[in-house]
Amino acid sequence: MKTYLQRMGRSLQLPVAVLPAAALLEGIGHWLPKNWGLSQFLQVGGSAILSQLALLFAIGLSIGMSKTKDGASAMAGVVAYIVPTYVLAPKQVSLLLGIKVGQVNPAFNAIAGNVFIGIIAGLIAAALFDRFHETKLPMALSFFSGKRLVPILSTLVMLLISVVLLFVWPVLYDALISFGKFIVNLGWIGAGLFGFFNRLLIPTGLHQALNQVFEFNIAGINDIGNFWANKGTKGVTGMYLAGYFPVMMFGLPAGALAIYKNALPERKKVTAGLMMAGAFASFFTGVTEPLEFSFMFVAWPLYVIHAIFTGLSMAFAAFMHWTAGFTFSAGLVDYILSFHMPIANKPYMLLVQGLVMAVIYYFGFDFAIKKFNLMTPGREPVEANDDAPVEEVATSDTDDKYMVMAKKVYAGIGGHDNINVVDNCTTRLRLQLKDTDKINKSQIMSSGVAGVNVLDKVNIHVVVGTEVQFVADALKKLYDENAVVNTVAADEKTTVKTTEPISDVKSGETDVFYSVANGYLEDIEEVSDSTFAQKMLGDGFAVVPTDGKIVAPVDGTITTIFPTKHALGIKTDNGLEVLVHMGIDTVQLKGEPFTIKVVEGQEVKHGDQLAQVDLDKIKTAGKKTDMMVIVTNMPSVSYMKFNLLDKDVQINKEVLKVTTK
Repeated sequence: MKTYLQRMGRSLQLPVAVLPAAALLEGIGHWLPKNWGLSQFLQVGGSAILSQLALLFAIGLSIGMSKTKDGASAMAGVVAYIVPTYVLAPKQVSLLLGIKVGQVNPAFNAIAGNVFIGIIAGLIAAALFDRFHETKLPMALSFFSGKRLVPILSTLVMLLISVVLLFVWPVLYDALISFGKFIVNLGWIGAGLFGFFNRLLIPTGLHQALNQVFEFNIAGINDIGNFWANKGTKGVTGMYLAGYFPVMMFGLPAGALAIYKNALPERKKVTAGLMMAGAFASFFTGVTEPLEFSFMFVAWPLYVIHAIFTGLSMAFAAFMHWTAGFTFSAGLVDYILSFHMPIANKPYMLLVQGLVMAVIYYFGFDFAIKKFNLMTPGREPVEANDDAPVEEVATSDTDDKYMVMAKKVYAGIGGHDNINVVDNCTTRLRLQLKDTDKINKSQIMSSGVAGVNVLDKVNIHVVVGTEVQFVADALKKLYDENAVVNTVAADEKTTVKTTEPISDVKSGETDVFYSVANGYLEDIEEVSDSTFAQKMLGDGFAVVPTDGKIVAPVDGTITTIFPTKHALGIKTDNGLEVLVHMGIDTVQLKGEPFTIKVVEGQEVKHGDQLAQVDLDKIKTAGKKTDMMVIVTNMPSVSYMKFNLLDKDVQINKEVLKVTTK
């Protein structure tokens, strides 16, 4: 649920990004003399956008929440919004209930243009699109198959929802109005509470839901719409917006200065770049995420203080009735546009308040960082190898690419004297060192590896990929020979000519992937192995199996069977290289749970059995049974289309389509 709501928050940014256009038209329109025809023309243009916010939300969510971001989902969103707004209009409600229009509950006057209806329409349209956009109907109805089916289904579903809303909407609307009135009756205290909880909810993305109540028309407050339409009471309209300007334009940039001041001398240069970029974005555009996310997790008490300061700013601006408004966010651009809006009340005083908030933020942040020793950016302990330089490693004309890579890794981990054990699994070098503090990560990464994971004081994993065996063999050779890898002086560097392999990937072809087992389908980002979850080896999916039959997920040829039997390589006819990895960290089981049913060079079709796995043995050993399917030559991929909607899968279930460049 949390992930779903976060996706909603991101999707709402699309329609919200349209609002600055309305602010520009309204702002310039009110700046110009009132008797100019152009002034009225621009204001009407801005109102045209603001009056269709609910429709924009329906479109934005229907696109943003669908997995393929297809325009057909937007069409479904429009249809899904139109149906209830027409069916539940007072005139139609009077016909449905057999009463006079004047007797219709006033709540139905708020259906058309209500953002809540737009959100429902967008979410339903996106869900229907994901579920049915590839559905094939019988031949007689084939014209309505696929994407054409989705708007039809949206109509039917929204008709049913309209029936429900016919009875539920008056109760729901009254509840929303009561909540809104409760907060409004709290006056400046309510504005402060709104600001405080808005910031607290930023890490979860749920702040967008809170914004809908106060900034739009779900509960009748509609602070953004009313401000730019010049409606309401001067000094009151905009009270849920104004207090953000002192924070975003002055407070947060001052907090960034405090973070920079408290950075370690060795890290000030890097911290300055990070803080300056975040402060600039916050001041000019009101985009605060770059700054807030830089400390909200590593120094969460400081983020709570930030939320408190925001609440204070919101409350004080509302108490003083100083108002200004925004459509996108409370930065300089929106402030200038809103300055001459007639309903704005003493907006210049927000600049004075901003200077005060800058002082509060700077000294408040500075005190908290020092008092509680908060690990804000730039205060992380400096490790000996953090800024170690990358040196050119001497190579020979006889070295192949694996030996060149091995030499760079060998130099980066400290050479022979710092190595205890060289081992590898399917994709990683598993090294036991005497002291991982002596490594040079930058030097290791210069070899072209995908990642370096330092596990503890002696263990380190270097993510190489499916060719790890060749690099491991070369590294073992260097270790066995007690080799000394020299660096090359700048004037001794030579260019090594390499021959790029000829790609056998067929351009523009599509391979269809099916489930690798019966079980529960898993997004690759959800597996409990960071190498796979971070897609260091490539992209794909995983299945938590319910039985031990593991099958080929795609048609191709078996290219590799790893000695420990826990992984296989498949190459499709179109040139995709696929890794089937059975279980997490199962290389340590030395092949015991796995009975391989294929041989290298064998052609397989999807559904052909690759292995029989004893799942109980894997679980008894304390390992996880996730079966991963990874496309490892991602530079050859132009498009991947996942079907992750149905989580319970069988071996014949289509999961993924991959198209080559």
